[in-house]
Amino acid sequence: MSSPDPGVSVPVRVRPGAGRTRVGGRYDGPHGPALIVAVGAPAVDGKATEAVRRALAAALGLRPAAVSLRLGATSRDKVFTVTASEGDWERRLSELRDDG
Repeated sequence: MSSPDPGVSVPVRVRPGAGRTRVGGRYDGPHGPALIVAVGAPAVDGKATEAVRRALAAALGLRPAAVSLRLGATSRDKVFTVTASEGDWERRLSELRDDG
């Protein structure tokens, strides 16, 4: 019996308090090349983290339940885990990060 898929790690650089939600761009952070996600939510009580989780899922065409925070609850540099099966979302992630 195989173990469950642990998912794919997605490093993210958060920009809280932005004028609008935007997903795209690259930031070379401590966890490797990260996708930049700007959200309007403030960095208070996990509000920005939750907004980023939902924005990331929407940008990748996934359900929010397929995206969870793995590292960086109180940091602008976070790592999310995507547990969706392989698909177009991986190509979309590369496009957003490298062409955004």
